[in-house]
Amino acid sequence: MKAMTVGEPEIREAVTMKEAIDAVRQAFVDLAGGEFEMPTRTALRDGQFLVMSAHHRSTASAMIKTLSLNFERKPAIAGTVTWCETGRLDQLIADAGAVTALRTGAVVGVATDLLAPPEAGRLTLIGAGGQAADQVRAVHAVRPLRQLTVVDAEPVRARDLAERLAPELAGVELLTSTDAVSAVRQAEIVCCATNATSPLFPESALPAQVHVNAIGAYRPTMRELPDELLAGSTVVVDELDAVLEESGEIIHALESGAITKDALMALGTALNAPSAEYGKRTVFKSVGVAVQDWAVARLLADKFLA
Repeated sequence: MKAMTVGEPEIREAVTMKEAIDAVRQAFVDLAGGEFEMPTRTALRDGQFLVMSAHHRSTASAMIKTLSLNFERKPAIAGTVTWCETGRLDQLIADAGAVTALRTGAVVGVATDLLAPPEAGRLTLIGAGGQAADQVRAVHAVRPLRQLTVVDAEPVRARDLAERLAPELAGVELLTSTDAVSAVRQAEIVCCATNATSPLFPESALPAQVHVNAIGAYRPTMRELPDELLAGSTVVVDELDAVLEESGEIIHALESGAITKDALMALGTALNAPSAEYGKRTVFKSVGVAVQDWAVARLLADKFLA
């Protein structure tokens, strides 16, 4: 038996965003089809330590991710993703920070491709932290961008991210801002990637037609979106049990009566039966689930353990 260890440079070189999006899309289809055994993740120290696992029945493969989070540390996410199969002895151990950023971007790509208007090309990204770059890459992969506005409370972080992404976004107008409210007014797609504990903007700041992705808040005490937005939108979530336990936005909106559980649609269900019309406002809320990590880990295993 051998254990192949791969770090961020190897992961980035081995897996493209398009590959990750395709793999994550199929994983959610399989999840809806009952192909996965996926316990709700274990959160310790109020989410500073997370353990996630998934078993794919038809391939007899499994993934376990363990990580620590500290937003005062760089990088904020540290840990490992371990891949194993009953059919072979070799295992793969991958950097959890790189896998998490890639799979979180990928699921936003899946949801944006499903829910955003085909012509949407103006993206406002709120939050310039560790998850931000892959949010942009994923949206750009499915909806080629004309304009990107990066919003962050620290102007230097916003400018640094825009400059880092510039070589990948030829022909895209790049803007930065510290004002989320004004930055979303003309957006066609909004991505929220912060650790906020209260809504980043009022519902009234958004245009009449917009798609919003929210991936930053992953604990009940965190919240990026206002109740009014959820109440007036088609809301798709990564996995129902996960958001009911962990998503501050969903929990708050349910408790306030702004929405009911019936208003929530799981991503896998939506992918299996896509609608021709979701309405002018759509929201994708993700807290992150293990099948996403499994999907990226499988790509890595196919390339490094072949």
